[in-house]
Amino acid sequence: MDSMNRQEKRKTVYVGMSGGVDSSVAAALLKKQGFDVVGVFMKQWQPNLDSGITNYELRIKNKQSAIRNPQSDNCLWKQEREDAMRSATALGIPFKTWDFSKEYEKEVVSYMIREYKAGRTPNPDVMCNKEIKFGLFLKRALKEGADYIATGHYVIKSKIKKKEIHKLFQAKDQNKDQSYFLWTLTQEQLKYCLFPVGDLLKPEVRKLAKKFKLSNYAKKDSQGVCFIGPLYMKEFLLSYIKPKKGKIMTTSNKIIGEHDGVYYYTIGQRHGLDIKLGGGPYYVVAKDIKKNVIYVGIDAEVITRNTRVEEFNWINPPKFPMNVDVKVRYRAPSVKAVLNKIGELIFKKPERAVTPGQSAVFYRGKELIGGGIIR
Repeated sequence: MDSMNRQEKRKTVYVGMSGGVDSSVAAALLKKQGFDVVGVFMKQWQPNLDSGITNYELRIKNKQSAIRNPQSDNCLWKQEREDAMRSATALGIPFKTWDFSKEYEKEVVSYMIREYKAGRTPNPDVMCNKEIKFGLFLKRALKEGADYIATGHYVIKSKIKKKEIHKLFQAKDQNKDQSYFLWTLTQEQLKYCLFPVGDLLKPEVRKLAKKFKLSNYAKKDSQGVCFIGPLYMKEFLLSYIKPKKGKIMTTSNKIIGEHDGVYYYTIGQRHGLDIKLGGGPYYVVAKDIKKNVIYVGIDAEVITRNTRVEEFNWINPPKFPMNVDVKVRYRAPSVKAVLNKIGELIFKKPERAVTPGQSAVFYRGKELIGGGIIR
């Protein structure tokens, strides 16, 4: 009877296994903790960069040799799946493959193209987490009977038991912290989410992977867009947005160069600008979509004291106005600011390259409290 009671208390967790070491160790730790673990590989969407307008500009300029495009043969996901399957086999856990490629194209790729066409710089990793990993994956796992889902994200979750309130904190490994990409999560989602590697340093994760006899213990970290992997954004956009020559101008309206499409450039960008004027370096400070004009300026012209944020999500409801620590880019350090009820974000010190379309993510110290979209 006691054995049966213990068996009844066992919880099932579906782990999103990408083929990397972090999600593999997450699965291993959960199994060690007594969970019934099921590994799930989410088949990603693959861009077709060998057709259409892709050849239009970059290849004419003879830049093809500089473009590394492992997606072109559509084999990247197969290798990642094989690595994930090896880890599941080593751990002795069931393994599933779920194809979310169509949903990814609809929810994430369409969003990316729409934002670039509007002159903004989207954050596909945030949207991928919102719509795919903690949207479709969570819903399907729960429907199949899972009690929880887990991922290899570097973030720490805690719970105030009396109030049934969940909180998220930056990871122990500040170099790997991924809380910036998780600001869209809700209390309803968080109660089903586990993040087993958030309180570990990356070297500790690799050491555990070796201990668990996982073949990917030394595998390099993935880079690039969520699910897709390495992606040269300009080449990708050329498949969807036709090049259109335009002027590069200073903020005093002096023409100093030419560009091949205003959509391909982002605020704060320095490289890739065809500028025929000394006195730089010059950075993109503004874009006029209708006139197809890029405005550039020196570093001092890229900074701002305030910006507007919309489309908020709060993990725990705030009180306005509030003092916050905010990140306006993934790798940027948190800076002090004040956020008011209408979405005006006022920095205590001027902030550089605040980019429309990117996420403004808010913290109280190391606690992630929410975020929004910079407009």
